[in-house]
Amino acid sequence: MKHQRPDEQANDATDGLVSGAAQPRAGTGTLGKAMEVLEIIASSSTPMRFTDVLNNVDQPRGTLHRQISNLIEEGLVVVNRDNSYSPGIRLLKLAALAWSKNDLCTIAEPHIRQLHNETEETVHLGQLHGTEVVYLDKIESRKTVRMHSQVGNASPLYCTGIGKAMLAKLPEADARSLSHQMKYIQHTPSTLASADKLLEELARIRSSGLSHDREEHEPGIYCVAAAFGGEEFGFIGGISVTAPAYRIDKKKLKKWEFEVSAAALAIENDLRARLGPRSLN
Repeated sequence: MKHQRPDEQANDATDGLVSGAAQPRAGTGTLGKAMEVLEIIASSSTPMRFTDVLNNVDQPRGTLHRQISNLIEEGLVVVNRDNSYSPGIRLLKLAALAWSKNDLCTIAEPHIRQLHNETEETVHLGQLHGTEVVYLDKIESRKTVRMHSQVGNASPLYCTGIGKAMLAKLPEADARSLSHQMKYIQHTPSTLASADKLLEELARIRSSGLSHDREEHEPGIYCVAAAFGGEEFGFIGGISVTAPAYRIDKKKLKKWEFEVSAAALAIENDLRARLGPRSLN
């Protein structure tokens, strides 16, 4: 299976706003507002028309028109034949450059490849960003059923394996504070859709070092995750193995728990060796 990078995913559909993707945060200045528009266009699963964008932002029509015109002029947005908007090639190039210069991606890559070889299932690499996990890398399963996640997309912390693992890695007071900032949606009957339920789960994760997504974000999808990083590194990341629930039994689950824990520890050790000295400056 070819491992796609951001610059290779121009034709891959991303999660649209209507499917529950996190709404962009509106900036207070001109750049912030332009970034809000760009994120809305880039996050949509289908090309958006002007009225679609207008319905998703709190900006006057004239201001929005100027924002889009500037984004088009800079090559960050393109106009399609039907006058809808799509992300521009320049945005894809910037994404590829950001990925190639990301130390975490470089350090983690051999470990997530090994985890993928051991499990033959989808492996994700993510990083904590506010109340979301942002996916930095992904290797697809070799099996027929695949996940809909994409590199660069964000998912809520409270209903994803990586998200909960990273929350549990935070100091307890910080995790509690974040848990009360989230907007909880009952994605499935298994979703921990309240701060109290989430905090109970985080206590269990802290004791084991492992997190599970028990069909909490998508029906029929199960994952095992572990986190790494912390104050020493200035960020928290996580990895997971994800697969359809019907492909998992107790024996396989125990095997994955061991392999995910080992991979997370190996990444953290490599981070400490390669990034540690800089964290002391």
